[in-house]
Amino acid sequence: MQNKLHLLIIFLLISFSAQAQFAIRYQVAPPKPADSLDIAYYSKKNGWGAAAQNFTLNMGIWGFDRFIMKEEFAYINMHTIKKNLSHRFVWDNDQMGTNMFLHPYHGSLYYNSARSRGYNYWQSGLFAFGGSAMWELFMENEYPSFNDIIATPIGGLSLGEVLYRTSDLVLDDRREGTHRFGRELAGFLIAPTRGLTRILNGDAWRRRSTSGKQFGVPDVSVELSAGVRILELKGEILDKGVGAAMDINIEYGDRFSDENEKPYDYFTFKSNLNIHSSQPMLSQLNIIGRLYVTDLVDTKNDFLSLGFYQHFDYYDSDTISDVSAKIPYKFCTPASFGTGLIYQSKRVRNVGFDAYLHANLVLLGGALSDHYVVDMRNYNLASGFSTKAGFNLTYKDRISLSGNYEIYRMFTWKGYPQDIDWDTIDVHEFDYQGDKSQAILHAISLRADVKLRDHLFLTGIVYNYTRDTNYKYFDDVFSQTSEGRLMLTYKF
Repeated sequence: MQNKLHLLIIFLLISFSAQAQFAIRYQVAPPKPADSLDIAYYSKKNGWGAAAQNFTLNMGIWGFDRFIMKEEFAYINMHTIKKNLSHRFVWDNDQMGTNMFLHPYHGSLYYNSARSRGYNYWQSGLFAFGGSAMWELFMENEYPSFNDIIATPIGGLSLGEVLYRTSDLVLDDRREGTHRFGRELAGFLIAPTRGLTRILNGDAWRRRSTSGKQFGVPDVSVELSAGVRILELKGEILDKGVGAAMDINIEYGDRFSDENEKPYDYFTFKSNLNIHSSQPMLSQLNIIGRLYVTDLVDTKNDFLSLGFYQHFDYYDSDTISDVSAKIPYKFCTPASFGTGLIYQSKRVRNVGFDAYLHANLVLLGGALSDHYVVDMRNYNLASGFSTKAGFNLTYKDRISLSGNYEIYRMFTWKGYPQDIDWDTIDVHEFDYQGDKSQAILHAISLRADVKLRDHLFLTGIVYNYTRDTNYKYFDDVFSQTSEGRLMLTYKF
């Protein structure tokens, strides 16, 4: 009975295909555990320092917005503060890049102010929440935003821990001179508030006998790909666009580990960047961070683990051209958590196979709207759930095939009334998630890698995005977008 259950789980994993881990991995460096001296040195907590840094950060950003940019929202006084404190939180109308990426990034700055002062993942998240609350209640003359108080600290947890651990890879307290300066500069650019903490504490130039790496040398792999991207929107009128593309992918830690140490001891990071006149520079960002794991099967032939994961997903595009004047896709989930299975087969010599399946609760997400265009927002805020699955098939680390399948079901439960008069609305008082609707989104990809020489691969990827939005007051809308990338990939 047990063997049949294992086979059933394996079959389910193979039957689906989400953000796949690397099919073929090269280690950047041989893994080494962290030095106990480094852990002790950088584990000293300084709450007042972290709080003061976040307070100063908010004041500095507000000062820039108020006196340099002269942004209308930055003109605050005691009256605006009193109004915010007495008013309930609302759904704001900022663009997706601001709400779903920049706000989480801002949260990562709060997070790393505390993380770099000895606090752990969960404790640093409280500082991110505090920094976000200060901004929402005191630093703007607009009502505090419900979506921001979710996306900023929760998205900041994910981005913050990834950036913190990435900066840890480059820092080395044993170095001196220009080599040390280069490493400190790189660490500052990756995690600015950690870099600032090191400057304030004097750690940026203090030479020590150990490296200072709080996670030692992890089992980490990095991919850098560059090539051509073709984007195609299918409809009554076919709309195509061609541009340059670059992918930066990281797999950190051992996906097949069953040891519980710290959150994000294992994570995957995937980003798609574009040089395409009509498209945003950042078109895709996916993070999956493991918070807890336990093994279900661990034999010489099979491995299967069950874990709890945090997810951050961001997909963005803009109109390809004036031919259709339509946006191909736009959806995101900055606050999402769920369970996940990871499977590995070791049954066939020279052939590798692994797969995974995730089921998630989406606390906050967004999906493109065909009707809601208020101020800078053209998408519906929503919550719901998602399913992700993926597989990797390799032969002798020379050829690999990876499949990904993601399904999102997003519900916009606070929609505006049917008889709204759009000419009389106040964008700051218009407190709705968007159109009353539900959206079913699919993101499917298939990737092939062929080894050309050591570390260098030819990569081809095809994507397919579909959106089926069911509106309460409008006709249903179905859209489909295809994308292809042909790139050279270097695996570090």
